Amino acid sequence: QVQLVESGGGLVQPGGSLRLSCTVSGGILFGIHDVDWHRQAPGKQRELVAAMTSNGVTNYADPVKGRFTISRDNAKSTVYLQMNSLKPEDTAVYYCNSGVGGLRYWGQGTQVTVSS
Repeated sequence: QVQLVESGGGLVQPGGSLRLSCTVSGGILFGIHDVDWHRQAPGKQRELVAAMTSNGVTNYADPVKGRFTISRDNAKSTVYLQMNSLKPEDTAVYYCNSGVGGLRYWGQGTQVTVSS
């Protein structure tokens, strides 16, 4: 069974940084997976934050461009989200997503709270 486990969330002051990690397990070939980070704030729909294809092509939502960086370590079956210059509006539960084509897997989410 494929499992995604996120970590690295927490409380941070505006302007601070956090790095989220998501490790994928379950006998999959992580190197062929496309990986994404999504987030969902209270009362809002889940939205795509950053994405990386198996070939390393990245894409970012406009609100996080220049502040967030997605990366991956295929040897560790792990995807990262480096978040810098955090703003209160970045507060949300962050989810990682991994898969190939229409077969996608989700993590349980990790809370990020940006507040002074």
